[in-house]
Amino acid sequence: MLRALDLAEALEAGDLSPAGVIELIAEAVAVNEAGIQAFAHIDFAGLRAAANMPRAKGPLHGLPVAFKDIIDTADMPTEYGSSIYKGWRPRADAPIVTMTRQAGGIILGKAATCEFAFLNPAATRNPFDPVRTPGGSSAGSAAGVAAGMMPLAFGTQTGGSVTRPASYCGVAAIKPSFRLLPMVGIKVGAWTLDTLGLFGARVVDIAYGMAAISGRDLRVDNRDFGMPTFGLTRLDFAGSAEPESEAALQLARKVLEKAGARVVDIELPVEWAAGDAAHSDIYFYEAARALGWEREQHADQFSPILREKLDEGAAISNGRYDEARGLAKRARRATPKAFEACDAVLTFSAPGVAPERSSTGTATFNRLVTMLGLPSVNVPGYVSAVGMPVGVQVIAPFGDDLGALAAADYLECALRNAI
Repeated sequence: MLRALDLAEALEAGDLSPAGVIELIAEAVAVNEAGIQAFAHIDFAGLRAAANMPRAKGPLHGLPVAFKDIIDTADMPTEYGSSIYKGWRPRADAPIVTMTRQAGGIILGKAATCEFAFLNPAATRNPFDPVRTPGGSSAGSAAGVAAGMMPLAFGTQTGGSVTRPASYCGVAAIKPSFRLLPMVGIKVGAWTLDTLGLFGARVVDIAYGMAAISGRDLRVDNRDFGMPTFGLTRLDFAGSAEPESEAALQLARKVLEKAGARVVDIELPVEWAAGDAAHSDIYFYEAARALGWEREQHADQFSPILREKLDEGAAISNGRYDEARGLAKRARRATPKAFEACDAVLTFSAPGVAPERSSTGTATFNRLVTMLGLPSVNVPGYVSAVGMPVGVQVIAPFGDDLGALAAADYLECALRNAI
């Protein structure tokens, strides 16, 4: 994998040029892209020209960044994973794209996504096993980082579309606090849930990228945040996990305790279970309305699963939706109880290893965290007996994105030292 922080330091020192990074990516794409299909769009002629253009020296130092193909870009297609928008060119970049350029980054290309960031699997394959899914809906972002074709890649999460693909592909990723990053210029799936996220090889890489692009104090490299206390939970109301995910969680506990950190079992607020159950009503109600024009004008171009779920969402009454929103609000208000005995919550990132490609997996261990708006980080490090990665999830209180990254980095270092 391409380590974004290492590349940025080499770029800053003059040991590597932006053009040199593009050639590293071109080599990886030539070897891997045909089998993985992580990109919806990439133009090396344009990239080479962009790499050689003079630019203000920002914190990204000419580092390329990929964007999920529901994020608007004016100079390359934005097709939302749908034939309805084949060849579509927005008139303006989404603010997150502009922020990346202003930070000195190069727009690498568009990462493949599921249809409208929903449930129909993208063509992308898992780099560890091509018969398995990379997860969804940020399929190309996770697989592209895992295959060494993207140093950093943005995705979005409405249920589990950042954390779960990161777990399946063995990369780090952060779903930050709700609205920490602007969602303007991004195709809406559910306006009270959609959240941008960032993928990278390691926790220090995503922390560096988040800091560089957002301008916030989020870097964790070469900093001592002390020893966090982790609260372990299996989110029992979300269903059971497979043995591989349980093994990953147990390994995390073992290495943390060996490193001297406290790991305590915690009880969750009772309001969280009801909030978790409310997620689907909120998601499908909002999705049916967010995609209302497409549903009226182009439903014949929808996949069967998208058409079915939007029909379900359209049938949800205003009263039922408002009741679900009320349950979500009560769950958010109860959230501080989960952190009374710990700095960060430790739990599953996904039910198990990546399933086969007819499914993108389920968001059972991610959807509540998304609805609560809490920052969460997938920490890679465990590999199953069949060679498939499984991550664990570190969650912090709302607004404490630095705390989430610091705790995740502590765990990642402990896992690395244990190997």
